[in-house]
Parts: sequence; structure tokens; C-alpha cells
Amino acid sequence: MVLVCFVIDLRSLPPQLLRDVKQSLLELANFYAISSESESLRDKIGLCYVFRNRISSSDELKIAYSPSPRGNFDLRDFHHAVNHLPTDSFLPEIDDPGDLKLSNILSDQVLYSWGVDKDIVRKVIVLSSCFPQYVDSHLQKSLMDAADKCVSVEFLLFEQKSGHLTDTLQNVSNFLRSISDLDNCSLQTYLPNVRVLHGLVKQWIEDLKDDMEKPLQARFLFKTNLVGSMNQISCNLYVSVNKIVDGFSPCQTCRCHGMLLEDGIRNKIHGYSCPVTGHGLETCNVIESSVKVGEKTLLFLPSFQSSMKFQRIASIDFHVIERINLGSLSEACHEVEAASDDIDQLELNAQVFQGLCSALHSLDQGLVCSSNCNIETMREVAFHCYYILQPSDNGPMLLRDQRKSLVFLTSIDVFFLQLLRKFGTPFKPPCQRLN
Repeated sequence: MVLVCFVIDLRSLPPQLLRDVKQSLLELANFYAISSESESLRDKIGLCYVFRNRISSSDELKIAYSPSPRGNFDLRDFHHAVNHLPTDSFLPEIDDPGDLKLSNILSDQVLYSWGVDKDIVRKVIVLSSCFPQYVDSHLQKSLMDAADKCVSVEFLLFEQKSGHLTDTLQNVSNFLRSISDLDNCSLQTYLPNVRVLHGLVKQWIEDLKDDMEKPLQARFLFKTNLVGSMNQISCNLYVSVNKIVDGFSPCQTCRCHGMLLEDGIRNKIHGYSCPVTGHGLETCNVIESSVKVGEKTLLFLPSFQSSMKFQRIASIDFHVIERINLGSLSEACHEVEAASDDIDQLELNAQVFQGLCSALHSLDQGLVCSSNCNIETMREVAFHCYYILQPSDNGPMLLRDQRKSLVFLTSIDVFFLQLLRKFGTPFKPPCQRLN
């Protein structure tokens, strides 16, 4: 479970950037609110901001939204907190914000008091367009204590055009040098535009959802063998945006009145009966291919649709059809190098995955695939869906459907091999690998 605390430095964010940041936080909250089908949703978002008091000329920290002790996320209250962030705190001439008030946040009174679960992982995300030149000893100790508590701190720097650009770059360089010895701290630089913020929202929602959904298993089946007798690659599938909630649920209706037969368990035990007349129904008088849309609408599909599988699936098969040019393409042939026979299946799958990814990336090509699963709803459908698998350079691959929805693919075995190298502990994968 990940709890995320956002810290916004209002002193350094211009009005337009602040509006975009606020809109991104609202978008994040909306995505998170619909990410679970249950009525209750864990409260895992905190929001703080730093501003300069114009009367005392001192920097102050305010907590705009803190996770509820009841543990349920309140979308209305979070929207209220974001919409009421001060809009007159920008200081155009600032190039060294000084105190970020992180020591106040990394304390038992604020961050460490949020969340009661023992397995909770806390993350602090600081958004600013400038950072202090040096980290003082007090903040250094707070960051080191945070590392001991497995708290990560991400500093997000939004580049700005300024007459003090040289001084700002020097400050950032010094600041980065000050936190370079802390494994739990990182600094990332971004352009201040909406598209960048939209990408950050996707990252943040994945942080919040990491304990809600496990990755799906996927297999890419090739027409010919890749290495030896191996003609498939096993992967983990991660959806980068929220899946479309499928409001279509299968149901049964009586043929005489078209009314919903609600008590399915009782019907199987005592037999079907018409909800209007109460008379018993034979099997031939029960429509199995009905679909309930929302709460009040029923659709009567053709009888062949009754064989469709409406339940969510745990694994997906993609059949590779052909290669496709993604852009300018060199005609040179680039083949995946075959592994030796003594390499075990774990290492083989990882090498083939990375080899295929690298080969496709160098050729600027992708793979056209088909599947009977709609990755938007994660349900099987009666028709083929077509996707394009796009490679990256030595990293995860992207699967794009006709509506340009993206999912990230990473090799199952690559993931476990990374864990093995990191911890040096032999273990078996927690899920059975697909053959």
C-alpha cells in the first residue's frame, strides 16, 4: 500500500503552471475515485503547500488535505482543498526558496501519523520550479530518518525561463549534489506543460493502484519458433490508465414477459418462475442471452451471444500476425540471436523478450497482434480485437489498440531476474509461468 503526499511550493509556481498542477491533481483524484468497484476507497493522498506570509515575511507550511482517520477517500473534500489553494503566493524573483518545510512534513505529527496499516509505504512528491542551494543539517537528518522508515522523496523541478537561469541551474546542481548520497531521494526535471503533467498523473495513479490490482499474464504466440521449439513469450501486462468499467452484465429473463430473473441461486435450486405470474418456467422459456445495462435497462441479444464469456479474465493470448513499419525503416535484416540449449527457461524467456524488443526498436517496426480480449474492459468478446505492439530501447513495450489506449508490457522473467540480482535470494515466481 502506497500513501502519497504532495508538497506544492506556491512561491515558485507561476499562475498558469499552478492552474495546470491543480487540474492534474483533480484529474488524479477523479481517476483514483473510480479505480475501485467497491463502495469504500482507502484514503492514500495528502496535500500540503508552502507559501510566504506577507505580514511576517516567513515561510509557512499548510496542510490542505490529510488522509481521513476513517480511512475512506473523500473526493469532494479533496476537490475543495485543491480549488482553494492560494493563487497569490507566486514570487517572480525567487531563485532560492530556502526552507521547503520538509522536516515538518517528515514528522510524527504529519506524515508518520497518516495511515495505520503496518505494510504502508509512504512517498513525498515535492513540486517546485527551484530548490535551495544546499540541504541543511536538519533537513539532512530528516531525510536520513525517512530512509530508515522506507519513505521516498521525489523532487520534481519544472523548468522556467528566468533572468536568474544561471543561478537557478547552479542551485539545482548543488542541491542534487547534497541529496546524491540518499538512496530514497531523487530529482527529476520536467517541462511545464499540460502533456507532461498528464504523463505524471498516469505515474501517480499507478503508485496509488499498485496494491489494488495485480498485473495480468499475457502470452504472445508466434507463427514460427523464435528459439528452438519456443514460439511464445510470457509477459506481465500493466494498464497505464483506468480500464473502462463494463456496465454490461449477463442475466436471465423470462421469455413470456421479458422480466429479469433476479435470484439466480434460488432459480437453480427450485426451478425458474415468472416474476409476473409466478408460474414455473421450462428451460426453453428462459432467455440466457440477456444483458443488463445499468440498473433499469435490459438488452435481448441473439441466442449465439449466450456463449460469450462476460467474466473478467486472468490471462490474455495475443496472436502475432505480421510486422508493421512504425516510421522510416531500413531494409536491413536484423535477427534475434538464439540462446544456447543449456540456458534455463527463466533466462531464455528474458533474453528473447529483450532481444525481440531491441530488434524491433532498431528496425523501427512493431507487431500487429489479434486477441479475443478487449483490453479496455478486460473481458472476452465475440470478435477479434487488433493491437500494435511497439518496442522501446531495452525496456518495456507498449501495446496500442485502435483507440490509442496504452498498456505496458514487461517480461515476467525479467522482473524476477531483477529481484534476484537485487536481493541475491533464490526463489520461485509466485505465479505459475504460462507454457
